[in-house]
Order: sequence, then structure tokens, then C-alpha cells
Amino acid sequence: MALFVPALALGGALGSQYWGGLYPCEMCHWQRWPHYDALAMTVLAFLTGTGRFTRPLVLLAGLAIFVSGAIGLFHAGVEYHWWEGFTTCTTLARGGPSTDVLAQILAAPLVRCDQAQWTLFGISLAGFNALLSIPAAIAIWVLCLKSR
Repeated sequence: MALFVPALALGGALGSQYWGGLYPCEMCHWQRWPHYDALAMTVLAFLTGTGRFTRPLVLLAGLAIFVSGAIGLFHAGVEYHWWEGFTTCTTLARGGPSTDVLAQILAAPLVRCDQAQWTLFGISLAGFNALLSIPAAIAIWVLCLKSR
């Protein structure tokens, strides 16, 4: 579960970005970083086998998944205008020669954090991240901490 959930979340996020044309806002990127961390910790836990670091690494991966879900919950609240976000939510240019960077800045789409680009049944991608990640993190902790 600690490997599947962040892989699914990142696969959906990257797929919607590169194949679906949904550009991520700043807060979308914030949600991705804990999932990257969770993947790294889970892969490291698998590589250590059944050593003494396996369980703590999986617990930390669960914490990272929970953090991503909490950020997703906050982001969903900003999208639904329940509260105000604290970011400018602009896109960044990718590297390259200075003339290319200027062209990228001018051509980059402005993606606002307070407007959901896509919803299903009224739930945004940030909302789905929260609905997936928070319960999964709790399940990971329960499964890890229960006696053998």
C-alpha cells in the first residue's frame, strides 16, 4: 500500500499533466513532493528486506502520504473558497537560453490554485488526493503497528 498509493497518485498527476493537458499550480507541486519521498522510502524499505529499518521506513512513508493528503485537503479548501490560500500560484519557466526562458515565461499558462481545472462529481484532483492519501496513510500506520 505504501508503494501503490504514491505511485497511483503520481501516475495520475503526471498523466493528467503530460497527456491530459492539465497544468499543475504551485500547490499541486507541493502535493507531489511527499509522494516522491514516500516512494523513495518504500523502495528503500523493500531493499532492506526484513531488517530493523523496514518498519520505520514504511511508517515514515505513511507520514509522507498523510502530509500530501493534508496539503491536498488544504488545496481543495482553497479551490472551494472555504479559505484563502497563501501563494501566488504562478507557473515557472524551464531552463534554457535566456531568449527561450523569456518566451517560455510569456507562453506559460497561468494556473490559479483557487480554481479547479478538473472535477468529477464536484471533487477536484486535490480533493481526490486527500480522499485517497489520508485514509491510506492511516491504514498503513494501523497495519504497521499491529502486532505480528
